[in-house]
Amino acid sequence: MLLPDRDTIDRLLRSYRAQERAILARPGDPAVHRRFEDTAYTLCVLMGVRGAPEAVHAAEHYLAEPRPAVPALTPGDGSARAGGVGAG
Repeated sequence: MLLPDRDTIDRLLRSYRAQERAILARPGDPAVHRRFEDTAYTLCVLMGVRGAPEAVHAAEHYLAEPRPAVPALTPGDGSARAGGVGAG
């Protein structure tokens, strides 16, 4: 399963929180609402949920989890095709 980039989720979550504050400061500004809704939608898509509250909750839990170890690729492990890109 593909997982979203942690730095992207962190950035979006911070942006979402900042935009929440902006809406409280400027409740009648349609540009602020549009930006907030766009960020909420992106967070929903990346977290695989339908609503902003669930997306925020999922993002917070995702960021709280320890980062999984990623094995390093080593020469000869079969991860690359002989001849390189475009060989054929």
